[in-house]
Amino acid sequence: MPVSEIPLRELKKAKNKIALYESGIALMRDRMFSEVLLEDICRAAEISKVTFFKFYQRKEDVLIYFMRIWLTKRIIEIEQEGKSGFAAFRHLLDQVVKEHEIRLGIMPSLISFLAEVKMQPCMPELSEAEVALLFPGQEEIGRKSPDMYRLFHRFMTTEAEAGRLNPAMSVEQAVEFCFTVFYGAFLTAQLYGSEDIGNVYENHLRLLEMKEGE
Repeated sequence: MPVSEIPLRELKKAKNKIALYESGIALMRDRMFSEVLLEDICRAAEISKVTFFKFYQRKEDVLIYFMRIWLTKRIIEIEQEGKSGFAAFRHLLDQVVKEHEIRLGIMPSLISFLAEVKMQPCMPELSEAEVALLFPGQEEIGRKSPDMYRLFHRFMTTEAEAGRLNPAMSVEQAVEFCFTVFYGAFLTAQLYGSEDIGNVYENHLRLLEMKEGE
């Protein structure tokens, strides 16, 4: 739906919600999200705490909103560039590295949050106004809530069918390992003090690939 066809009230609500999200993420920089105060988020966005809780049940929901937007943008890029399988997964990992260069606290905050809730949270549905503002020209993909499990399953199924997946792994095991790589390899790089997170990702990713001669 074009922005011009969306009621002004819905547009205003969407703009306020997005402004709170952008303020929360911008305030992180080199800090963990737990160190960012709700009061500071609202002050930066010039929106009251009462209004904040109309959009987000808790402060941490801003992180989930970030995941929703970030992952959708990556899916759009993957579709536009015609990538699939390992190439698509590498694109995701490359973008994690780039995001980390901008905001050092974002991935550690996500990992900490996921460890606390002990689950991969469901991505929130977006209103038509949010979709139009966040993904102009890509509304069809933008309105679909991304699912990391299904995304990774699609990547690994492509590689299995092409005979490029490590034969020691089933597709389901490979999907599980994708989550291990996405979050775990980043944490490993942090623990080892590595400045080349991309290389750590690549070392782990190679374990998914079939070696020559196998």
